[in-house]
Amino acid sequence: MALELLFLGTGTSAGIPMIGCECDVCRSVDPRDKRDRPSVLISYPDTALGDHKGRRQVLVDASSDLRMAALRYQIQRLDAVMITHAHADHVFGLDDLRRFNTVMGCPLDLYTEQRVHEDLSRMFRYIFEPHTNINDSYVPQLIRHTVEPPLAFDLHGAVWTPLRLLHGRQPILGFRVDWQGQSLAYCTDVSRFPPETYPLLEDLDVLVIDALRYRHHPTHLTVDQALEQIEQIRPRQSYFTHLSHEVSHVELSANLPSGVNLPYDGMKVSIHNGAIKILQ
Repeated sequence: MALELLFLGTGTSAGIPMIGCECDVCRSVDPRDKRDRPSVLISYPDTALGDHKGRRQVLVDASSDLRMAALRYQIQRLDAVMITHAHADHVFGLDDLRRFNTVMGCPLDLYTEQRVHEDLSRMFRYIFEPHTNINDSYVPQLIRHTVEPPLAFDLHGAVWTPLRLLHGRQPILGFRVDWQGQSLAYCTDVSRFPPETYPLLEDLDVLVIDALRYRHHPTHLTVDQALEQIEQIRPRQSYFTHLSHEVSHVELSANLPSGVNLPYDGMKVSIHNGAIKILQ
């Protein structure tokens, strides 16, 4: 049994192909160049769970493409949802969580930091203040939990550590997951790691890191900057995410160093006893 990560979306806030764009990547017939908004599903075994082969499933970010991802990858249960920050491409799928309430017959646990809970309450008042709705509404049932980096917490047998990242000047969250000696960290939308975060990234099996494009961007790492961070953090394997339409899968993947990978939507990575494998 392994710690697994499924890439639901590896693209930018506009998705790829982008509306109204005729560039080579947006017109590409390579399915690996079709990228939904960024989100991942992390799963790991739990002997206390009887269904789904005894695996917990945790969603990181409810992107605006969540509905289609859930249908495409046959996701029918969630045990928790982690939110990195309240930008539209990371939370506009929040309403789709109501279907998981219906299918599972229970509320969902929602984890993020206090400032993000406050942002979500303003953005989705009809969800978090349903008593203000004119009619009784079919809205997600969410139990809010506040996390604070770098305070780790146990979730169904795995240790989750919130990581402080900087998205330009905006402080956001990444997450590290440790389960029975296997580890991964998910760091999307990052342009800089504060000094206090580096020790929390030591001895990683898998690092997922923002690598928007080749040119400078004020709130995202470039490909070269991501490679520099990987050299400093030194995970066993790394995967880029939040890729723009300036990045061709076939061109960039052919030029990446050993141990650095370009994922695609639907790629599943398995970590088991030190072995890291791509399952699909």
